[in-house]
Amino acid sequence: MYGILLGITVAGSAVADTTAKVATQVATKADVQMSLWELVVKGGIIMIPILLLSLLAVYFFFERLIAIRKASKSDTNFMNNIRDFIYDVKIDSAKALCKATNSPVSRMVEKGIDRIGKPIPEIERSIESVGRYEVSKLERNLKILGIVAGIAPMLGFIGTIMGVIKIFYNISLSGNFSIGEISGGLYEKMITSASGLIVGVLAYAGYHYLNILLDKVIFKLEDSGIEFIDLLQKEA
Repeated sequence: MYGILLGITVAGSAVADTTAKVATQVATKADVQMSLWELVVKGGIIMIPILLLSLLAVYFFFERLIAIRKASKSDTNFMNNIRDFIYDVKIDSAKALCKATNSPVSRMVEKGIDRIGKPIPEIERSIESVGRYEVSKLERNLKILGIVAGIAPMLGFIGTIMGVIKIFYNISLSGNFSIGEISGGLYEKMITSASGLIVGVLAYAGYHYLNILLDKVIFKLEDSGIEFIDLLQKEA
C-alpha cells in the first residue's frame, strides 16, 4: 500500500514538474514573440531611411502605373477615323478627333496633321519628336524606382555592419565574450539587411514591370506613326 502511494506521489510530482516546464516554455515563447513594429524598432535608426525609400517606391510605382496604363489605352478605331477624315479632306475634323482623344498617339498624329502639305521627311521628324517627348513624360520618375532598388540593400548592409561594430566594441569594453550576447545583438542588426533587401527587390521588380508596360506604349506609338506616314504617302 505504501509503495502504491509512493508511486502515485512520484507520478504526481512528475506531472507537476512537466506542467511547470510546459508553462515556462509557453511563457518564454510568449515573451520571445514580437510584433513587426517591434522588429522594425530593433533595427535601429537606419530603418528610417529604408522606410522612407519604401514609401517612395510604393508612391512612384502606382503613380507611374496609372499614367502608363492610361497612355496605353486607345480607341481601336482612332486611326481608321483619321484615315477617313484625311481621305475626305476633313482636316479640321481630324484635329478635333485628336484633341478629343487626348492620348500620346493622338497628340503625335495631331502634330503630323498640322504639318500636312510639307515634305514627308519633315512630317516624319515632327512626329518622331512628339513621340520622344511623350515617352520622356512617361519615363518621368521611373528611374527613382531603380535608385531605390540600388540604395535600399546597401543601407541595410550598412546598418548591419554598424551594429556588428557596436557589438564588438561593447565586448571589448566589458570583456564579456559570449555567444548569447553576440547573437542577441546580431539578429537585431540583421533586420536592416533583410528590410533593405525586401525593399530593393520589390522596387527592382516594379521598375522592370513598368518598363515592360512602357515598351508596349512605345511600340504602339511607333506603329501609329508608321501607319500615319503611309497614309500620307498614299494620299499624296
